[in-house]
Amino acid sequence: MNLATRRNGQAFWLIALGAGLYAITFLYSRSASAVPSFARQTGYTCNRCHINPPELNDEGRKFKLNGYTLRAGQAPLSGQTGKPGQAGQTGLPPISTPPDRQKSGLDLLAYLPLSAWFEISNAGLKKPQPSTQNWNFSLPQDVSLFLSGAFSTHSGGFIQATYDAQSDHFTLDNTDIRYARSRLVHGKTLVYGITLNNSPTVEDIWNSTPTWGYPWIGPAGVPTPTATAIVDGALAQDVAGLGGYAMWRDHLYGAAAVYRSSHLGQSLPNAGTASQFNIQGVAPYWRAAWQQSSGNNYLEVGTYGMHVVSTPLAVTGLRDTFTDTAMDWQYERVLPQMANDMITFHGTYIHESSNLNATVNLGGARFVPHHLDTFRTDVAYHAGFRFAPAIGYFVTSGTTDSNLYAPQPLSGSQTGSPRSQGFTANFTYWPVMNIRLAAQYTRYLSFNGSGTNYDGTGRNAGDNNSVYLLVGVIF
Repeated sequence: MNLATRRNGQAFWLIALGAGLYAITFLYSRSASAVPSFARQTGYTCNRCHINPPELNDEGRKFKLNGYTLRAGQAPLSGQTGKPGQAGQTGLPPISTPPDRQKSGLDLLAYLPLSAWFEISNAGLKKPQPSTQNWNFSLPQDVSLFLSGAFSTHSGGFIQATYDAQSDHFTLDNTDIRYARSRLVHGKTLVYGITLNNSPTVEDIWNSTPTWGYPWIGPAGVPTPTATAIVDGALAQDVAGLGGYAMWRDHLYGAAAVYRSSHLGQSLPNAGTASQFNIQGVAPYWRAAWQQSSGNNYLEVGTYGMHVVSTPLAVTGLRDTFTDTAMDWQYERVLPQMANDMITFHGTYIHESSNLNATVNLGGARFVPHHLDTFRTDVAYHAGFRFAPAIGYFVTSGTTDSNLYAPQPLSGSQTGSPRSQGFTANFTYWPVMNIRLAAQYTRYLSFNGSGTNYDGTGRNAGDNNSVYLLVGVIF
């Protein structure tokens, strides 16, 4: 390490330490609450619905399931337990009037349910990317604005718009708009609803599926493995989906949706020339899960998947097909002997079978049939709502194809294999419920096919090991 690099690293650590001390010293407030638009609506502080955001606890899952509609001072929705929080009487009454034969009704919150998230970060690699600076400070890394809360008695949403510093503009991020109802069927609770969203799995209420899964945070501008399954984020914010869901007796959950391509930043009608995935017809998504609580233990096991027929870089012509079948699990245990601290486990396995007729015709692959397998698991310890150390393991492997995974500097594969494997550890500290201080370390055992000289230009998997520090403020 040369002197300039060492000085840059030392300067970064001083800045990060100073930011942390500033947050702890000057922004500490015992009455602060996270996810403010939801907190203002319900009167809950964020630990009432979250273990470690975005991890949801039982009340958080039910709040989302019921369409984000519970309000301060309101009796719990069907299927929900407990009462509004102690601060529940602080919410403003809604502006409402019932409908009749001659006029429509109205049911509005007394305020606009807006929130914002501001993130500052720095990330460094073990070895800099070729001809670039290492330890890149981002002020901000991103800024997210949220329109989140009840829209009416039975509808609500989570709409996120994010400013990305690298592209220097705002764009629509995770979005989930719901209409939900509940009723008793033979004395048993059935919660059901409709969701309109822009990412497969964004509507899910567990943290074992891709959108809300570990590691929850991540740096910008660092190398990541090339191979990704369709349902594992490849279509995130690039589609529009409409579906329905239901929870029976607070145990059995089922959901189904169909998706179409919805390319942001492209003119209509869609020509598809700038997009690798252009869905032909509709792409079905499915989800089923079972959850069970027993004393201090909670378990969820489930399956999900998606089938996509797509034409790359066009809307007509030969097609690629992808079928993803996945399973997931989530386990939580409350530890009474540790002041009710909690330990959580999450995991998912995704198997993708694909036929790349169009990609082969374009010279992008050597073989038509391919497969890709992804496995991730993690464990986190939650010391109250303050500390959350966690560690996760990940591995992706699949068909070797020297055209699909071709050699090129940094992002390529010398062997043509998509195999990547490693660990991610992070530590999160919440000095108050709306300030996150986090440190994350990612270590690669293999990257894009091998551990040494993986890209054919001398770069090793371990050169992409990264340290990532984050300060996040939500208000």
